[in-house]
Amino acid sequence: MEKSFKQRCIELRLKDCTLDEIVEITGRSKTSVYFHIKDIPLSQKKKKEISNKARVQALKNADTRKGVAKRPYTPFTVWTPDTVLLVSHLMFDGGGKKGCVYDNRSKSLVDRVERLMKQIYKYPPRYYQNKETGVYRISYHNVALASFVQKKKKELLLVIEKLPKKCQREFIRAFFDDEGCMSVDRGGSRRRIRGYQKSKTVLKCIKRLLQHFSIESKLQGKNEVVITGKENLKRFQKEINFSEGVRINPNRTNSRWKKNLEKRKLLEKAIDSYIK
Repeated sequence: MEKSFKQRCIELRLKDCTLDEIVEITGRSKTSVYFHIKDIPLSQKKKKEISNKARVQALKNADTRKGVAKRPYTPFTVWTPDTVLLVSHLMFDGGGKKGCVYDNRSKSLVDRVERLMKQIYKYPPRYYQNKETGVYRISYHNVALASFVQKKKKELLLVIEKLPKKCQREFIRAFFDDEGCMSVDRGGSRRRIRGYQKSKTVLKCIKRLLQHFSIESKLQGKNEVVITGKENLKRFQKEINFSEGVRINPNRTNSRWKKNLEKRKLLEKAIDSYIK
């Protein structure tokens, strides 16, 4: 019998796994994991090990701060399709205050971010893949670079609607590659492109940008933008589309298809399903 999430958490904690280690193994949030292990303490040996690692890392960080000049980045002032695409991905599926982090199940998108990052930072990222969820992570540990990217994220939201359409196109594509899905009922009665984002500012911006390409959409619920209708789907396919190689997650509990399908192929299937 498959173990429950609670049982897995408790079992891993009893093996002396830390909160962060259990989060990485299960792919669940810290809050969910902590609820089940909060009353199970780590061993003294594990606590000492963590303390020693923290001390070593602190020394490394001190050395890194001293050697910042050895790992410079190349700041940009002009927005191009490539710089828009890079900052957009780091905005939608990125994070990190002391570095730049990008998480995604799509290896093609992870490779894209790495390629784009090379234009401003020549040093390679650290790689990690969660074997449970299949999510890849690349991270660039440079405080100055992270600070620059954070500023560019804020700037991009302020200027994107005034930039050329080729830049707006990359912003929209990054959003739907990272945050979007192609939803098609098996019966073909409902066909929708959906994009999720907790920021209302971003959602409203995406809706306005879509209108620049004559694509009508609507905001739904608290955190979703939705595109429906044959003509809107066709215009999205022509003007934006999902990137090649970006696939739906067949392992989601609510997945209708249970297949490793490309989002752009599913969009094509949805459009073709309309009665001619």
